[in-house]
Amino acid sequence: MSFYQNDDQNKSDKDFSSYSPLQEQLRREEEEKKSRQKNKNRGAFGYFFVGFFGVIVGALLVWLLMIPSLEDDSGSIANNRTENTPKITQTATEVTTDVTKAVEKVSKAVVGITNIQEVSNFWTRQSQETEAGSGSGVIYKVDGGKAYIVTNYHVVENAKQLEVTLPDGTKENAELVGSDIWTDLAVVTIPSKNVDTVAQFGDSDVLKQGETVIAIGNPLGLDFYGSVTTGVISGKDRSVPVDLNGDGYEDWETEVLQTDAAINPGNSGGALVNISGELVGINSMKIAESTVEGLGFAIPINTVIPIIEELERNGEVKRPTMGIGLLDLTEVPAYYQKQTLRLPDDVTTGVVVTEVVPGSPADKGGMEKYDVIVEMDGKTIENSIDLRQHLYNDTKIGDTMKVKVYRQGKMMELQVKLTEGSQL
Repeated sequence: MSFYQNDDQNKSDKDFSSYSPLQEQLRREEEEKKSRQKNKNRGAFGYFFVGFFGVIVGALLVWLLMIPSLEDDSGSIANNRTENTPKITQTATEVTTDVTKAVEKVSKAVVGITNIQEVSNFWTRQSQETEAGSGSGVIYKVDGGKAYIVTNYHVVENAKQLEVTLPDGTKENAELVGSDIWTDLAVVTIPSKNVDTVAQFGDSDVLKQGETVIAIGNPLGLDFYGSVTTGVISGKDRSVPVDLNGDGYEDWETEVLQTDAAINPGNSGGALVNISGELVGINSMKIAESTVEGLGFAIPINTVIPIIEELERNGEVKRPTMGIGLLDLTEVPAYYQKQTLRLPDDVTTGVVVTEVVPGSPADKGGMEKYDVIVEMDGKTIENSIDLRQHLYNDTKIGDTMKVKVYRQGKMMELQVKLTEGSQL
């Protein structure tokens, strides 16, 4: 023990020993009070620290305990939303009707026909081939490696080359077998190697007004290949006047079926079939006016069959001829009817002979220029359409036809023996 430590201790003891008992008691109470205050401060800080730590620990425990519950709740909410959201459903119902069966049966026999013509270029003074139009056709027979297709005369008219497009897109060069302007029918052939469907002929005579029919063709060109429209037979035995040579005058009356199935440009030559998928007509024309809707026409198949058979045999339809030129009496001014033809007042209709071909049946039968034909084989002839209808539909080559004419105001009866020819 050092000297100074002993001195300090002795001094302290000496100081405390010099206090009176009262001072000593006060001193001790003061020290105890300070000691208690110090301990109290330490206890308060300890309590605060312990409490704060407990809160932190408790919050962590609560959070840890709540995580699974929150996950379950969020999953439950998501599941509830999924369960409550309506699902998009889709069905795959394959509908089959009589119409779809008929279309499936015959549609692959309907083809596209492109008319390619030679056009002169004004600037280069050279000719080039260009597409002049397109229509439709129907494969009706396969024979000897060739497929035979019936179409309209106006579809193949003036064509230098014909191209047939099959349902699978295959294109074949076609050969024209024959055509007939009067019935608006033509036959072409293509190689049969890619042909697998042939249309079956029906009977147009047994069709009923109101019967369902289906038109299949290529309206507005090959972009709408194989379009299908449905309708009914609106009328049978209709006669539609047509201008065949584009001179503005009606030359012929075509016997047709009337239907409200949509038939548009490009449908020409396409198929008109019944509900059994049988070919009952060849679509031919449509009256397209602002005031007309749903008025289409087709050549009856019973009219088509004999024509295409003759086109196959001869390349043309051989018809009887008279060898004359015609003019409807209604086209002749009244002055010339009186002064030149000298017709009675009650004769207002008939056909004026404007020309007689030398050596023709009419010439041999004694017919002369300006004769007015009013009757043939007992049938009244009012115009050139009546004359052609009787000559082409009711007679045949070799027949002798009785013709009544007015010549200079007098009635005469002539005998005309018909021969074959392409002109009247």
